Amino acid sequence: MNYHIELEKLIELGEGETLEFKGSFNNELIQTLVAFANTSGGKVVVGISQKNELSGVMINSESVQNWINEIKNKTSPSLIPDVSILESGNKTVVVFSIQEYPIKPVATRGKYFKRIANSNHLMGLTEIANEHLKTINTSWDYYSDPNHGVEHISTEKVKRFIEKTEKHSQTKIELLPLDFLSKFEIIRDKQLTFGGFLLFVKEYCLISDVQAGRFKSETMIIDSISLNTDLFTEIDEITAFIKKHLMVEYIITGEPQRIERFDYPLDAIREIVINMVVHRDYRDSSASIIKIFDDKIEFFNPGNLYGGITVNDLLSGNYSSKTRNKLIAKAFKEIGLIERYGSGISRIRKICREYGIKEPRLEEIINGFKVTMFKERIVANDNVTDNVTDNVTDNVTDRLSKIVELIEINNRVSASELGELLHVSKRTTLRDIEKLKVKKILKRVGDEKTGHWKINQ
Repeated sequence: MNYHIELEKLIELGEGETLEFKGSFNNELIQTLVAFANTSGGKVVVGISQKNELSGVMINSESVQNWINEIKNKTSPSLIPDVSILESGNKTVVVFSIQEYPIKPVATRGKYFKRIANSNHLMGLTEIANEHLKTINTSWDYYSDPNHGVEHISTEKVKRFIEKTEKHSQTKIELLPLDFLSKFEIIRDKQLTFGGFLLFVKEYCLISDVQAGRFKSETMIIDSISLNTDLFTEIDEITAFIKKHLMVEYIITGEPQRIERFDYPLDAIREIVINMVVHRDYRDSSASIIKIFDDKIEFFNPGNLYGGITVNDLLSGNYSSKTRNKLIAKAFKEIGLIERYGSGISRIRKICREYGIKEPRLEEIINGFKVTMFKERIVANDNVTDNVTDNVTDNVTDRLSKIVELIEINNRVSASELGELLHVSKRTTLRDIEKLKVKKILKRVGDEKTGHWKINQ
């Protein structure tokens, strides 16, 4: 093998996320191996100078073994890298290779590092805890709450949760509330978990703090609400507070029931609120904050995006969903408030596009994540909402076509029934029906209760 060519290729690659050069063996090299082990693995090449020149390194028969022992003794869990010795002319280099370690995080002398781009970064306490929880395939909310027990949760709230679970799963649950919580692992080893306390707290919950306000300017608040209760109640009360402060217009359709159109799609608002509650980092003492302005709504959550996901990943949809609070997410999924893990953002953006307003802005800020919805309407260059016969593959067109098909099968089907069949709200269905009526594709004959639909061919 021509080691000279191989070394030239390494030098040409340059330092990066999985490669680093060192002129000599030192403690910084061990830090780099730890950073690689905590990230995606990598190689450290000893014998290349800071100027990326092949300088070589002096070794004897015991040097490499002594280095391996030092790495082993200065890391926890102990790392034992693979070592290759390469010769190029009269120069010797030593390559230490380490793979991503299965049990994370790895430390050296009590410090934890991770690799970002071409440098090592000292990990904070939250990052260390997250890596540990991911390694054992669990999450913070599954751990026992040392400060609260079953006496601090509401049995009535648990019963309501069981009823909703039965309704969603269409199965009968023959368990007492506490037995159900144990089976669901909300109670583990007879101890209430952090997630269980958040889901069913009886009275005051310090860590579920949510602050919402209606602002006339950045500093002038004209109405506000402060919540410290269980997560399900918070979703309902936050959504109701926001709805109270939205402008609404009424669309007259000729039907007995007029259509309400709010500034923002309520489905998207509720989806954002659910995402806030489910994915919040409850170990952070900060509150979730919602600010309603004349032209926008800001939703702030403590805790950055979880699992290494970036805003660009969310926008592209090219990512594998990772859940910070697995127990809480599982509970929400059991009653149908979450359909699929990781699909919330794409659904919110889709709802806003169909409603005719700008897509929300997503941004990571210091120690948190913010979503901003805008009232501004967009001029849609899209025939989907005007003509159901266009050959367009948009979901709205598909839904309008399905409405026509369902009415052909049963011309007395109600808007509520159509909504259930199409998995959308009644309000969305009424808007779709109005589009069909405006295009004279659909007509209502008779009143809402006893009449029927007529399709104009």
